[in-house]
Amino acid sequence: MSSEPFDSVWDAIEDTPEEAENMKLRSALMMALKDHIDRAGLSQAQAAKLFGVTQPRISDLTRGKIGLFGLDALVNMASAAGLRIEIRIEDAA
Repeated sequence: MSSEPFDSVWDAIEDTPEEAENMKLRSALMMALKDHIDRAGLSQAQAAKLFGVTQPRISDLTRGKIGLFGLDALVNMASAAGLRIEIRIEDAA
């Protein structure tokens, strides 16, 4: 068993750095969307209508089913929710 330190759990469990970065972005978007739902006190049905998706899709989001969401879908949902998304790009360490 390796005791190599990782910056993120995604760095530890994904096969490539590219997959890890994708998962980090998807995770951040999902958490922001879930937080928005909670802060606004939205039901799943209300969130679905606001985000332009179905209620089962919101259920998947709130249950953290990250494998069911791509970046495009999450960006679209965040935009529909009125959230502003920024990307910061840096050289890898």
